[in-house]
Amino acid sequence: MMKTFIYLLLLSTFCRGAEANEVVAIKAGRLLDVDNSKLLQDVVLTVVDGQITNTGNTVPAGARVLDFSDKTVLPGLIDVHVHLSVNAYDGSYESLGISVPAQAISSAANALKTLQAGFTTVRSAGAANYTDVATRDAIGKGEITGPRILAAGNFIGMTGGHCDTNLLAPEFGQRDPGVADGPYALRAKVRENAKYGVDVIKFCASGGVMTKGDDPGTQELTLEEMQAIVDEGHRMHKKVLAHAHGTEAIKTAIRAGVDSIEHASLIDDDGIKLAKKNGTYLVFDVYNDEFIREEGRKAGLLEETLAKEKLVADAQRENFRRAVKAGAKIAFGTDAGIYPHGENAKQFAWMVKYGMTPMQAIQSATIDAATLLGKDKQLGSLAVGKVADFIVVSGDPLANVQALEQVDKVFVAGKLVYSKP
Repeated sequence: MMKTFIYLLLLSTFCRGAEANEVVAIKAGRLLDVDNSKLLQDVVLTVVDGQITNTGNTVPAGARVLDFSDKTVLPGLIDVHVHLSVNAYDGSYESLGISVPAQAISSAANALKTLQAGFTTVRSAGAANYTDVATRDAIGKGEITGPRILAAGNFIGMTGGHCDTNLLAPEFGQRDPGVADGPYALRAKVRENAKYGVDVIKFCASGGVMTKGDDPGTQELTLEEMQAIVDEGHRMHKKVLAHAHGTEAIKTAIRAGVDSIEHASLIDDDGIKLAKKNGTYLVFDVYNDEFIREEGRKAGLLEETLAKEKLVADAQRENFRRAVKAGAKIAFGTDAGIYPHGENAKQFAWMVKYGMTPMQAIQSATIDAATLLGKDKQLGSLAVGKVADFIVVSGDPLANVQALEQVDKVFVAGKLVYSKP
């Protein structure tokens, strides 16, 4: 009881509402400057009304001080590929029994887990019936607690493809709400998603691992269809992301003008060169295969899914290594929901194992991810004028990137939203 009382007392002290124009000084023993690839010592961040107003070595007179002199402070992390309404152990056929209201409840719970893991911003890479939009709005209203969300809403794709549900027999007539065929019908789906408040547009350019009856290596939309989706999305000032495992699907989506390629498992050297030329970000989810290999059968995944994962997993990691070496733009995305939410930071170690430095891996989840999202003026680093989203960890993540798997405190816009008990 006494431990609980002390924890609640400390949390309430940190969380007390800041008065208008209150000056808060954050003393960081180590501060990660991702803009300049430096680990700085003994830095004071000054925050006013949730915004960073100064970085230096002096505590302003009259400031409320938060002392992390023995800790590392770094920007709030960003995961650009999550599925908050999906749970790793939902299985394949079992998932058909999960209602939209149940998905929305899961989405709220998983949003909290993600925030507590240090991820202050995420991009939802699709959620059925706009549960991600609802979760985003509930967080914005203060009804629930979670990270800043950029929502994609319904997946867009072709009949029978990765963005369609192929588990039921024909007599059920199942067709996912984002499914369409032909450029004009696909434009209509983009407009429909925009109507219901999405921030970004996500479509399936190739088959996938987790769906029945399709091939990850097969292109699922024509160039003309992809161009229609991208053109409509960009016309509405929305970034467009493409699920693409297959070699040709990746290159076709890049030529169509997408902002990012998700998974990029079978990308070849020409695809990497094309991505560099076009400024297209690559989002490799190089961790989640570990969960699928160890827990896939327990999670109820189909044997077909497990077989497809074996075909793409090792190739994806080697292609990630080649993309890093080539200097391609890479943003941090994990496909959370395939593995349990809240374990997002486990991917950092795998990115380092396959070619990134710890600094590069962290930059992919901070300033690089923010740039992909078009939010680098507000988020992604601890620079003057930016929103004061930051996390506190005990270790030095440049010496051991797994220090990011244990977050001590999480702040959003200068307000403490999580403190490790």
